Amino acid sequence: MTDTLLQVLVTYGAALMFITAFLSCLAVPIPMSLVMLSGGALAAHGDLSFSWVWSLTVLGALLGDQAGYFLGRLGKPRLEAFAHASYKRYRLWTKAQAHLHNWGITGVFLSRWLMSPLGPYVNFAAGAASMRWAHFSAAGLVGEAIWVTLYVGLGFLFAENLPLATQYAQDGLQSVGAFVILLACTVVIVNISKRRRAVLS
Repeated sequence: MTDTLLQVLVTYGAALMFITAFLSCLAVPIPMSLVMLSGGALAAHGDLSFSWVWSLTVLGALLGDQAGYFLGRLGKPRLEAFAHASYKRYRLWTKAQAHLHNWGITGVFLSRWLMSPLGPYVNFAAGAASMRWAHFSAAGLVGEAIWVTLYVGLGFLFAENLPLATQYAQDGLQSVGAFVILLACTVVIVNISKRRRAVLS
C-alpha cells in the first residue's frame, strides 16, 4: 500500500495532500497519517517540495474543519440522522459531543492531533453546539499545524524507514497524551483543594 501511495503522490503532487486532508476532516476514511508520512518522505528525496506539502496539507485540514463546522451549524438535524444511521458513527458522534462538553475549546485543539480520529466529529459537534467560530478556528489552526508538522516532519526525517516513523509518532502521541491527562488531573485536584479551603475558611 505504501509503494502505491508513494507513486500516486509523485504523480499528483502536493495537491493530493490538500484533497486528502480536506476529506479526512469530513470523516472520509483516509489513512491520513500514512499519507503525511509518505509526503514527508518524498520531500526528503526531492520528489516534492516540503513547504508545499506542509502548507497545502494544513490548508486542506483547516478548510475541512471549517466545512465540518458549518455542516454541523447549518444542518444539525440531517447530521444527527446521518450519525444515527450507523452504530460506529453514532458512537463517534456521542463521544465527540461529550468530549466537547468536558473540554470545550481545549477539546477542539486536542482532537486535531492527540485524538485525531475524533476530530471530524468534533467539527460537526462544535458547529451543532454553536461554538464561537473564532475560538474554534484558532484552536483548529494551532492543532492542525502540530498534527501536520509531526507526521510530515517524521516522514522527512525517517524517509528510509516509514514503519519506524509511524512507531515514533504513536509513541510520541502516547507520551504526550499521558502528560496531558496528568496535567488535567493535577489542575482538577488543585481546583478542588482551593474550593474546599474556601468553604472551610
